[in-house]
Amino acid sequence: MYQSRAWTHGLFVFAWLCWSSLLIRAQDLITDPLEVIALQAVKRSLTDPENHLNNWNRGDPCTSNWTGIVCFNRTFDDEYLHVQQLILLDMNLSGSLSPELGRLSHMTILDFMWNNISGSIPKEIGSITSLELLLLNGNNLTGSLPEELGYLPNLNRMQIDENRISGSIPISFSKLNKAKHFHMNNNSISGQIPPELSRLPRLVHLLLDNNNLSGHLPPEFSEMPSLTILQLDNNHFDGTKIPASYSNMSKLLKLSLRNCNLQGAIPDFSQIPNLYYLDLSSNQLNGSIPQGRFSENITTIYLSNNNITGTVPASFSGLPKIQRLSLSNNLLSGSIPSTIWQSRTLNKMETLIVELQNNKLSSITGSTTLPLNVTVRLQGNPVCSNISLVQFCGSESKNNDNSQRLPNTNTSVCLPQTCPPPYEYSPTSPAPCFCAAPLLIGYRLKSPGFSDFHPYRDTFEKFLAPTLQLFNYQLHIDSFICEGPRLRMYLKLFPVYDANIKGPSSFNMSEIQRITDTFASWKISNLDVFGPYEVLNFTHEYDNYPSPRFALSKGALVGIVLGTIAGAVTLSVLVSLLMLKVHTRNYTAVSRRHCCQSCATIITTGLTSKLQPVCASNASLKIDGVKAFTYGELTMATNNFNSSTQVGEGGYGKVYKGILADGTVVAIKRAQEGSLQGEKEFLTEIELLSRLHHRNLVSLIGYCDEGFEQVFFSYLDYL
Repeated sequence: MYQSRAWTHGLFVFAWLCWSSLLIRAQDLITDPLEVIALQAVKRSLTDPENHLNNWNRGDPCTSNWTGIVCFNRTFDDEYLHVQQLILLDMNLSGSLSPELGRLSHMTILDFMWNNISGSIPKEIGSITSLELLLLNGNNLTGSLPEELGYLPNLNRMQIDENRISGSIPISFSKLNKAKHFHMNNNSISGQIPPELSRLPRLVHLLLDNNNLSGHLPPEFSEMPSLTILQLDNNHFDGTKIPASYSNMSKLLKLSLRNCNLQGAIPDFSQIPNLYYLDLSSNQLNGSIPQGRFSENITTIYLSNNNITGTVPASFSGLPKIQRLSLSNNLLSGSIPSTIWQSRTLNKMETLIVELQNNKLSSITGSTTLPLNVTVRLQGNPVCSNISLVQFCGSESKNNDNSQRLPNTNTSVCLPQTCPPPYEYSPTSPAPCFCAAPLLIGYRLKSPGFSDFHPYRDTFEKFLAPTLQLFNYQLHIDSFICEGPRLRMYLKLFPVYDANIKGPSSFNMSEIQRITDTFASWKISNLDVFGPYEVLNFTHEYDNYPSPRFALSKGALVGIVLGTIAGAVTLSVLVSLLMLKVHTRNYTAVSRRHCCQSCATIITTGLTSKLQPVCASNASLKIDGVKAFTYGELTMATNNFNSSTQVGEGGYGKVYKGILADGTVVAIKRAQEGSLQGEKEFLTEIELLSRLHHRNLVSLIGYCDEGFEQVFFSYLDYL
């Protein structure tokens, strides 16, 4: 008899341990309630006409696959899951940004790009000290930049471009010591650029073009150790000069100061070793062009629409990568050295455009034969009085050389009807007529270091495809177009070709999520010549997948599934053994009515309140911390064990969520008929379980043993 009871005790303890581990696992995968409340407030402040956020009303954000939510795979000291990323890119959302965003205190990426959100940027975002990427570009945001954004110690990238933000740049931004990217172009920002920004030790890109900035250009920028792109086009700097110290910016790759009301002389930029792109056009610059030779990387020199005098420097000759030299609409005179274009060797993908219109140039020194792919424009100069120079002085035609849809070279012989939409033939697959559904990506280079993309197309594809863990043939640039200083392109990514797969092919969802996450998390480090990039949209027509959706990692979800399966198997085995023991014992229970029927556990979450004893069982049992309860109290706690309060079920019985009279939330496990044991054995089990204490086990705090029903219960704070 003793061995039989010991065997029963062992089974019960084993079941309790398994159930405790399952409940703890469930608790570990619950989002911080404060963050849940914040997300609900975020949704209320938005208008979602396409119902992208319709699943934000169901379940838990981190475990129920809420659209746009990425959570950490681990809990913190508070044992909750926390939102790591909120990515709601290109979902046609309107409304405003809720101040409750500031409660997402563990977030690293906040992305609302390319929506229609209005209102101001909440200052509360400045309290998210973990934030690394703040991506709000492409909306209708107004108001000024909150000073509190300067309190983000981990901020790497701030993109607020293409909004309607006004006011000045807060001086507090000079404290963002980890910031590498400030993209604030295409707004209505006014005032002077704070010279304090020069203190930023890691800033790489400063894009402030198309604003209402005024005052002087800060000479302190020349002291910034990491700055590679300074783009300030279309501002109003009150006739200021370009600081001579800018010629000392050793890391500079691109300097663009077009149409900024600048005066004075052009500094000598020949000492900048890797300068790709220089645009000082449409200002009031005067004096002559410095004679120093530019970097061998230089692709573009725009000095047109100024008051520049003197001659065309011979140092413009022999630049190996030059694509565009624009000196039109100035006061240049003298001869033009033909070595500018004669010494430039071009392949079939390269072009050179030399614009010298509307100056006072009188002659050409050297050969007047134009190589292939070279265009020289001299209209409006005295030299064009020579009728033999028609190739230089003829009528101009509009140049559309940087806007092109690229041909599908590998599909010309394929039959359209065998690859119905949304599938299409992959133009560069290793096998002809490979039919697949592409992932379509709107992609834009925000400040490239060239004026003609054609020579860089292959380089771009060979760089980007391996970064995305794709073969080169899987990436196809469908089209591209120049948009001022930016280059927008339309990418098509095709699934890998597999000869064993018959019929059309498509990416699986995990592969789509991996690729979109790479783009949306800014994990692509562009080559210097391509500059910063931005994602405009994602589309995968086959799966109706307009934008990336993110959720808890697969590892965490697998853990939930495996844990649930293990618990179900364990409890099923336990029930089978207990039923066998009940049927083999000669035990007659005393009939009692209205009794507790379930084993209940409570998941401890820091609660320390003690439950008061409210009833005594037929058998005497006094254990510290474990209280006896009446059936009536538990029916009140569960609304008479209503099915709406049921949260689980196992072989031994059902689990209910209950609220006791003092407000304590508990889990109540109610034994079903056939799973009961004798009162003495039941109380012995309680005594045994009450002695189990471990930080990884839930704590038994109460029981009820009336009639044919038996209950364990404990704290429950995760539902």
